[in-house]
Amino acid sequence: MKKKLLCVILTILFLLPFSAFGAPSSVKSAASGDYTIVSPYADVIWSGDNAWGAYKGNLHTHSFVSDARVDFRDMILEYYRQDFDFLAMTEHAVTGKAWNQKQVELPLYTYQRIIGNTVHTLTDAEFEGITSGAYPVNGKPRGHGMTCVTGGNELNGLTVTKCHVNGLFLPENVGNNHLGYENDHEGAVRLVEETGGDAVSFINHPGDWFHGAGDRALSFKPENVDYYANIILGYDSCLGMEVFNENNSPTRYDRVLWDNVLMKCLPYGKNVIAFGNSDAHYLNDVDSSFSTFMMEENDMAHIRDTMISGAFFIHTRVMGPDPVLGPKEDIGVKNQGLPYPMFTEVSVDGHKLTVKANEYSNIQWVANGKVIAEQDIAQSAQDSTYTLDLDQIEGAEDFLYVRCQLIGKGGITLTQAFPIDNGTEPLTYQRDNSLKAQLGRVLHFLASLRIFAIIETLIWKLS
Repeated sequence: MKKKLLCVILTILFLLPFSAFGAPSSVKSAASGDYTIVSPYADVIWSGDNAWGAYKGNLHTHSFVSDARVDFRDMILEYYRQDFDFLAMTEHAVTGKAWNQKQVELPLYTYQRIIGNTVHTLTDAEFEGITSGAYPVNGKPRGHGMTCVTGGNELNGLTVTKCHVNGLFLPENVGNNHLGYENDHEGAVRLVEETGGDAVSFINHPGDWFHGAGDRALSFKPENVDYYANIILGYDSCLGMEVFNENNSPTRYDRVLWDNVLMKCLPYGKNVIAFGNSDAHYLNDVDSSFSTFMMEENDMAHIRDTMISGAFFIHTRVMGPDPVLGPKEDIGVKNQGLPYPMFTEVSVDGHKLTVKANEYSNIQWVANGKVIAEQDIAQSAQDSTYTLDLDQIEGAEDFLYVRCQLIGKGGITLTQAFPIDNGTEPLTYQRDNSLKAQLGRVLHFLASLRIFAIIETLIWKLS
C-alpha cells in the first residue's frame, strides 16, 4: 500500500508543473511611447572630492565553523591579504558574530573537531588591526580596514538539494541550528522576513537546486523560473539571487535564469538584485567570484543600503562558454593576479546609457534575455566609454530592463539590471491559492522530506 501511494505521489509530481505553486500572472509588455531608464547607480558620485569608494567584498563564506576545510581565522586573513574591503562569514545554520568572538558550534559539525579541525577566532588585537587596516600584509600595514559584516547565515543548513538562502544582518541568535527541510527556499526566506529589523536575504546558487549546469534549457523552464520569482515577489526582504557563485560549475547558466526571473518580477515593480560571491570552502576559492560596492562609507549600514539599491557590480574569474551571453571559450583565471573588468562610471541621459570601463575586450548589452548590442575590442580597453542609445534599437519600447556585461582576460563583470519604466502601474502580486496550487504545495512538501530527497539525489547521481 505504501509503495502504491509513493508511486501515485511521484506520478503527480512529474505531471504537475511547479508553476502551479503560485506563478505570477503573465508578463505585461511596456506600452508604446516614452519611458524612463531607472538606474541603480543614480545616486553614485563617481569623481571629484566627494567621490564614492569602490569597495571589494564577499557576502558568502565558510570555515571549520561549518563544513569548509579552512580555519575561521585563516579564511578571514586570506580575504584581508587579497585586499577585500568587507566580508560576511555565512556558515551553514550558524549566525556569524564579530570575528574576535567565539562562534556558535553546532553538534552537526562535531566531525570537524573529531578529525582535528579546531576553530580559532581572531584575537582582539588582530580584530582591531584587520578592521582598521593596521594589520600588516607583506610586512607593512595594509592601510584600509576590512569591515566585519555580522549576522550572516546560510540557512537550510542540512540539505542534499542545495536549497540554500543567505540571511544577513540577522540578530545574534536567529537562524542558529536552522537545518530546514529539502526544497524549502521559501521557509528560509520567510524566517528572515518574520525576523524584521535590518534582516535581508538572497537565494544562493539557484541553478544548483535544479541541476541546471548540464542543460541551458532548464533555466527557461517555467517551473524553475516561477519557483524563484514567486519567492522573490512574495517577500520584500528577499532582494534577489546569486548570479555568480564560486567557480560557477553547477551554476553556469544562472545569468540566463536571472534574465528570466527579471522578466517575471519587473512587471510587479520589483527588481531582482544580482549577487556574486566566492562561497569559499578552500583558500583557493577566495579569488573566484565577488562584488564591488559603490559606497560613501565602508560600514555595515552602507553595505546593507547598497545591497538593497543595487549600486554594485559583480565579478567572476571562472565561467564556461555560453552560446548567447559568452564567453566563447572557457575562462579560468582565478589566483593569477590579473586585473578584472571594472566599470568606473555609469550614467543615464534620457534613453541613453553610458558606461566607462577598464580591462575588457568585449562589451554586451542585454535586454529581455537577448543581446541587443555588442562590441569587440582588439586590446583590453582602458577608460573606454560606450554609449547605448535605445532610440536606435528596434523594439526598445518593449524592453523590461537593460543590463551591461564586460568580458576580459581577468574575468566577467556585470552591472545590475536597469528597469524600463513606461509609466504604467505595476501589477499587484497575489499568491495563487487555487486548489491546484494548494495541491502543488502539498506535493512539494512531500518531495521535501529528507528521505525522499536523498533517494531522488542518489537516482540523479547514478543516472
